[in-house]
Amino acid sequence: MDNLTHTAVGLFLSRAGLNRWTPRATAILVVAANIPDADVLSALRGPLSYLHYHRHWTHSLLAMPLMALVAVALVRVVFRTPLRWLGAFAAALIGVASHLLLDLTNTYGVRILLPFSSQWFHLDIAGFPDPWTWTILLLGILGPFLSRLVGSEIASGGARSRHYGRGGAIFALSFLALYDGGRAVLHARAVNIVESRLYRGIAPLRVAAFPVSMNPLRWKGIVETGSFYALAPVNLLQDFDPGRALILDQPDPSPALDRARATPAFQEFLRFSPFPAWRVWPDEKLENGTLVEAIDLRFGSPESPAFFVRARLDGNGQVIESSFHFR
Repeated sequence: MDNLTHTAVGLFLSRAGLNRWTPRATAILVVAANIPDADVLSALRGPLSYLHYHRHWTHSLLAMPLMALVAVALVRVVFRTPLRWLGAFAAALIGVASHLLLDLTNTYGVRILLPFSSQWFHLDIAGFPDPWTWTILLLGILGPFLSRLVGSEIASGGARSRHYGRGGAIFALSFLALYDGGRAVLHARAVNIVESRLYRGIAPLRVAAFPVSMNPLRWKGIVETGSFYALAPVNLLQDFDPGRALILDQPDPSPALDRARATPAFQEFLRFSPFPAWRVWPDEKLENGTLVEAIDLRFGSPESPAFFVRARLDGNGQVIESSFHFR
């Protein structure tokens, strides 16, 4: 989830009552609700490092207490204000947990069981970012914002009014939970619709549905068979027509695919992507060269992929370059 949402949820958790647990509770919760995303610094070492370390151990259950302690320590050092350490740690732990829960709702997912398991978990119910989530949070913050800037509350630790904005905060958090619950129901319906059809006369091996727009009734269905993928748009207010699905035939096994798959870039990408679609075509820059590409069908489109990995092979079938790209 985006950091604007994480920040607002941290703020609302404080206003809902956690600001009574310790001085500087608002600052602690805002920091804790964002601190797992410190792993974005891995992008400084390049896209492949980002793919490996983003939502890595900082987003795991095992690291939650450490992330909470770091958030409390940062606030203590910056503001130089005595804290009630037990209350501060408990609030920070809730802030970190809110981050993991929000990230779990979207398509990218989290690896919450690291280091014991590198499996990705994702509920696929919320967009990234989600404008309806922003609207809910805006409704919770709009009234209090008109009377006092949020930044002044963080700076003062909320000491002047522990009840300030509590009604709006409870409303926003409750409505956000109801909204995500409703999207989970709609997501299940979309998956059932896609799974119950035949594509080219073939039953799906695996299906998924992902949010695609502001309309929670529209979903991007992905169908995997033994030889092709089908991208099937779903509108829950209309009849579903599997004949409208975009078919992506997958190439037959080949030495070029095997050699590309063996590169570190492809191996890391394939650990991340549950729906990698393969493409092979001649490399116009190399005599008898070949380009091999795998795209993550969850993001972007085949014409404009958002996550993809590519390898160039020379005329002898040897990989001379491989790289991961994202936008």
